[in-house]
This record gives sequence, C-alpha cells and structure tokens, in this order.
Amino acid sequence: MAPRLQADLEPDGRLVLALWGSGTLATLRFEGWRGPYVLGPNRLLAPGGGLHVAQSRPVAVLRGTRLDGLRPAARCAWWGAAEPARPVRRDGARRIAETGWGVVVAETRGDDVAVAVGADLGEALDALALTTAAVVAEADAHVARCDGLPEADPELRSMVSQGLHAALSSIRRDERGAFAGLAAGQAYSAPARTYYRDGYWTQQALLPICPEILADQIELLARGVRDDGEAPSAVILTGPAQSAAWEAVRRSDPRIKEEHLRPGDWWSDHFDSPLFFVLTIGDHFRATGDDGPLRRHIDGIRAILARYERLAATGDGLPAKPRHDRDWADNVYRSGHVAYDVGLWIGALDVVADIGRLVDPALAERATGLAALARRSLDGALLRPSGWYADYADPADGFVEEHLTLDSLTLLRFDAVSPERAAVVLDAVRRRLESRSNGEQPYGDWGVMCAYPPFARRADTRAKSAFAYRYHNGSDWPYLSGLYAGERLRRGLPGWRYPLTRWWRSCLEQGWAGAVEYFSPPFGRGSLLQGWSAMPAAVAVAHGRTVLAGA
Repeated sequence: MAPRLQADLEPDGRLVLALWGSGTLATLRFEGWRGPYVLGPNRLLAPGGGLHVAQSRPVAVLRGTRLDGLRPAARCAWWGAAEPARPVRRDGARRIAETGWGVVVAETRGDDVAVAVGADLGEALDALALTTAAVVAEADAHVARCDGLPEADPELRSMVSQGLHAALSSIRRDERGAFAGLAAGQAYSAPARTYYRDGYWTQQALLPICPEILADQIELLARGVRDDGEAPSAVILTGPAQSAAWEAVRRSDPRIKEEHLRPGDWWSDHFDSPLFFVLTIGDHFRATGDDGPLRRHIDGIRAILARYERLAATGDGLPAKPRHDRDWADNVYRSGHVAYDVGLWIGALDVVADIGRLVDPALAERATGLAALARRSLDGALLRPSGWYADYADPADGFVEEHLTLDSLTLLRFDAVSPERAAVVLDAVRRRLESRSNGEQPYGDWGVMCAYPPFARRADTRAKSAFAYRYHNGSDWPYLSGLYAGERLRRGLPGWRYPLTRWWRSCLEQGWAGAVEYFSPPFGRGSLLQGWSAMPAAVAVAHGRTVLAGA
C-alpha cells in the first residue's frame, strides 16, 4: 500500500492493482521470480528481480521480468455492478487498461516493467514520468523510514518495521495529492473510508513521525459527527465513480440500507466513534499544541458529551449502551455498562476537562465532575470478585458477562482505575489471556486472546464471533496485544515482550506478509496491512530504551 496505489502480489506472477477511492482496476501478469525473497515495506527483492513501489506517485516497477498480460477488472469491488470489458490498448511499449472508474498503464522498460494507476489517464501517465531509478530510490527510502528500531533483534526489528509500514501506508492521498484519510487496511478500501476507532489506534504510531496528519484526519471525521453527537463507524471518502456505484448499492440492498443510513456513513451510529473523535482531538493537541481543531469542533464535543450524559440516565455517570453490535466488537450484542466503552468515556471526559477550558471553562468543569462520578461508580457496576472488570453488565436484565477481555484495558489506559487495581487486572490478563499460561484453551502457545472464556450467552454473538476463539470471541488482535504490552511497560512491569511480539512470531510462522488484523489457530487471519495493528510497533518505539535493554 502506498498513498494512492495498492496491490496484491501473488507468487505465480500476478499483480492485482487497485486505486484508493476507485477500487480494483486490473490484473497484471508477468514472468514470476524465484526465491529466496527478501520482503520489506513496499519492496520485494529476488535474485535478478523484484518489486519496488514509489511513494510520491502511484507507480511501481517490476525488475527482471517481462509483461505477459493486462486484464481490466469487471467491477470496482464485490458489490459493484459489472461492466463489459474494454479492450486493452497498445501505445508503443505501453499497454493501457481502462475502466469506468480508473486506468492502468503498463510500460516495458528493457528488462523491467513499470505499472501506474490513476483516476484518469493523465494521473497514470504523470506517475510513469518517474524513472526506474527514482522509483527504486523512493522504495528504499520508505524501507529505511519504517526501520524504527534498527538496533533491535531481528524478530522485534521486523515487527516494528512492518508495523510502521502499516501505519504510514494507511495515509492516503487523492489525485491532487491532498490528504484523503487513514485507511483501516488493505481490505477496507472499497468503498474508501476512514474509521474513528481504527484511526485512533493507528495514529499512535504516527504521532511521533507526522502528527500534522491528525489535523486533516479530524476534519474528515468531523463530517460524520451529527448535531446530536452521533457518529458512524467510518466516513466514506470515495471518488466520484465509486461513490455513485456505492450509493446505488446503499439505496437498493435491504441489509446495507438498514446499516448505512446516510450517504456519507459507513455503518451509522457506532457507540464508540464519538468518543474516539474527542480522544483524537486530545492526542493532536498534546502532540502539537495546536488548539485549532478543538476550537472548530467545540460544538460537536458539547453534543457528544450531552449524548452520553443522556445515556447515563441512572445517575451513576456511566453511559448505558443499547443492545446492539455497534462498537469495535461488531459481532457482539453488548449492552448496559460495557467496560471498553466506559474506559473511552472517562478518557474523553479527561480530554475535555484538560483542554476544554481553553474554549469553554464551564464545559470543562462539567466534564471534570462527570469523570469523577464515573470513576466512583465504576467498581460497583463492573468489578467482579475475581479482581477484574466484567466485559459488560446490563442493569435492565441483570445479565453480567464476567469473562476477562483485553478491550477492558481502556480502563487502564485512561487511568480510570487505581494503580493497585490495574496491577491485579494485568496479572489476571497474564494468567488467563496469554495462551502460553492458559492450559484450558486447546491450542497451546500462539498469542494473546482478546477474551476468555468464550461468551457465556450465545445469543449475544453473531457471525464470526459466534465461534469460540474466533474474531471477538478469543482471537489475537495485535492492536489489543499492543495496548496490553503498553500498559505493562508504562507501569514498569515485566512480561511485556510476549504480547509485543508473539502475534508477530505467529505471522512469521504462517508466512503472513505484514501486520494482520487478527488471527487464531483454528480460523486463520483477517486483513493484511491493518493500520491499527501498528500499535505494538508504536509501543516498542515509545518505550525504546526499555525494549532495547530487554528489561
């Protein structure tokens, strides 16, 4: 993935090309290379050849090979309408494949093939103006930029490199070079969209490198915040052709129409999204000192606080989530007081209490009081005799999902609990969620489970999460493993290496190229190049001295 171009490179000599905001464009066939291979961020080296991806323009060079064919895609995405294939045109050393939503141009350059994509022919041809040497240099520079811990051992160094690659390559651009959102991952680009939660965890790796990106991200996310404080899972950012195709599907498909209520919404009304909007503004301010986003969006922040105050109608300061599947655990019908969401709520209140005073002192004072009330009420609502916090507890029906979850560590990240209680929770995570320490789960040593035991009430799960150890029901999610490792590191506790790197060792063992979204032994992996899976890399870099010392 690069700012415009993304592709899947297959070992048999196929390159499936796509363009941010447009979708899948074409499949290029070439004479494949033989290994051994050296894989780096946006670069593959092989004896006598390899792939190099530029950063400044949507073009790549395949070295030491020949072009065997170019076939335009029939549709922009699985949901798009098929269109009749247009013949591939030849223009000297170039082959040009055009669709109704974008263009691919492949150019033979001696023993190399340069391939460029664009929203139109002009963008693709402009990208082809880069020389082979320039493309190779940009690819090499990207590899070097991602090498965030060059002194580390190979396992840790490669994890950081691929993690930073996932974060940096999530930064997308439009055909004019303007910022076009943080992509969630390679499989989350059609329709092109940027998520509140994925973006928040991805930005942890970007804050030390390019914090200015967050100002533009905030402006895109602000489009989805409604007057009543609601926000969708993501904001759609498609180009004109893909936008028209998606809107036709959104209006006609009953299931999609039910979940995506407005043209710019990807899955409307997500419980955690407004809180991540506030948290992102807080991160940006702390990293840059720029209060512009805070001042521009203070009305939205007021609406968000008022919305969650209404949802905390019992007077305990803890907003109650309706019984739906619209937060990060989007295959689970969590309801009532959800530990993960309560942690985000307290974190968002602290942001408003801290920096809201610059714009609205009365709002900041209200946030301070609400945060104190929520902290006082937390243990009574969610703390279990086991010493950890329940996943969720619904006062309406009395049900409590008592199992331990990694996402409940938002309570620790945002200091909703005392240091003594945090230590108890982290010890429980070590004993129960680290697969190496949990002899009750059947798959041995493979990673850190996001939840254990599986959900007690099967009616609360659906789709992938209906299966024990799958998806939200026990998979290893690297972003949550990074959250866990970070809490151990910032509190000076040993045992951080396992959550920081065990997921990556599983990727290497399975031959998965890059930072995966999630995985578990019986069910395989999710998407590749997942932006929020940069969290372990962000944590390793932030605590570099300790990590390199191996303490």
